[in-house]
Amino acid sequence: MRHRTGKGVVLVTGASSGLGEEMARQFAALGYDLALCARRTDRLDLLAQEIRSATGRRVATTGLDVTDSVAVASVFHAFAQDFGAIDRVVVNAGIGRGAPIGTGRSDANLATAMTNFVGALAQTEAALEIFRRQSRGHLVLISSMSALRGMRRSMTTYAATKAGLASLAEGLRSENIRGLDVSVVHPGYIRSEMNAHVVQKTRFMTDTETGVRAMVEAIEKRRTKAYVPAWPWAPIGIALKALPLSVVRRLT
Repeated sequence: MRHRTGKGVVLVTGASSGLGEEMARQFAALGYDLALCARRTDRLDLLAQEIRSATGRRVATTGLDVTDSVAVASVFHAFAQDFGAIDRVVVNAGIGRGAPIGTGRSDANLATAMTNFVGALAQTEAALEIFRRQSRGHLVLISSMSALRGMRRSMTTYAATKAGLASLAEGLRSENIRGLDVSVVHPGYIRSEMNAHVVQKTRFMTDTETGVRAMVEAIEKRRTKAYVPAWPWAPIGIALKALPLSVVRRLT
């Protein structure tokens, strides 16, 4: 099917839960058609039915493990062929497993690295092939506030993968690829399935809908870099970059 209606087509990975799920809802409410993928297709299909009923937007879904680079390319290109074009790709799929390095849990750290960075690189490769062919597109990489500095203990690998995404975004921007916009979004504490185990009274924790609304607003403005929600994370971001590591250690 090759029709273009509304504001365009947004592809979101990791859309079966958390930030990806809520981004899908909010993009559809803004008038976008959706290409959604995730490993848990049962939840993805329920979300698609909900969005179609609420908004009337077109929603296509496909199961995808982003650590399978061949599958990533196949799924992305199939979506592009089905819709006729993809206007925006949100590289969102990720996991939060981790352990202090060298403590016998390399499996958790390697799984995080494979999903959060290698998987994101595969998604970026596929997205850029589509965007170069179209001579236009908007790539959105979902990073984290933890990407701004090296983090300790169980956060070390996770933070490093998210810093990698920020560096990847900057490298692509420096190429000045025709028609390409690149955004990197650094969410602060936004309630999601990934952090459901975190104590509810965590300072600065924002509910999912509010936090994702800030993300979507930044994405819609095609911001090159955004700390969201802006309060308190924009000033915290400035502070994190300037503070000595000894202070950062105490904060994290």
